[in-house]
Amino acid sequence: MKPKKPVLILAALGLLAFVLWRLFGGGPFRYAGTVEATEVDIPARLGTLIASYEVKEGDTVKAGQKLVSLTGEDYLLAAEMAEGDLRRAEPLYKAGSLPKEQYDHLRIKRDDAALKASWCSVKAPVDGTVLTTYHEPGEWAAPGSKLLTLADLREVWVRIYIPEPMLKQVSYGKHLKALLPEMKKKEFEGTVSHINDEAEFTPKNVQTQQEREHLVYGVKVTFPNPDSILKPGMTLEVELPDR
Repeated sequence: MKPKKPVLILAALGLLAFVLWRLFGGGPFRYAGTVEATEVDIPARLGTLIASYEVKEGDTVKAGQKLVSLTGEDYLLAAEMAEGDLRRAEPLYKAGSLPKEQYDHLRIKRDDAALKASWCSVKAPVDGTVLTTYHEPGEWAAPGSKLLTLADLREVWVRIYIPEPMLKQVSYGKHLKALLPEMKKKEFEGTVSHINDEAEFTPKNVQTQQEREHLVYGVKVTFPNPDSILKPGMTLEVELPDR
């Protein structure tokens, strides 16, 4: 049984050597950052009930595509009545029996009612992906309340925070590699698009107080995302080159 002792010692030394190699020579350190994207909140412009959502979370939409239908019966009725009033007034105005001021008032009232009625059909202002919907059909939407959020996922970014000695390893336009922890073999190539001019304390979302007390520089790394693999809230681990 005694011969096992040297084997155990060698195994322990081998493990220690592996740990030291990983710590001091096992590849570049990775800085974690949270994926962000340009987001657009789509509000209700009217106070009315939600008739239906025409899209669901995760759908890709085009600018001008219908997203939500609002009931808006009173607005639709007002638009119909204003259109009728103007139509009846038109021959009177042409015949000279209706003052221009009164006719213009009816026309403006028709245009205003038609505009509000058009808001019952909520359309996408930009191309994007539906991130979140906030209501269900039949719920009341107050004016200004969010109906859904779109995000442009064609390009995303992360912000990493690095100590001053590491600044020499990054520059504007420099390409950096990143890994997604959930897909360890999938690599993403990003570009340094911004470096903060001033140092700051490490953000509060860093786990330990000791780490938060360090002065660091914020670096924004932008990634093309044509397949929309990267989503806001995911964590990317960005590698800095050795030099």
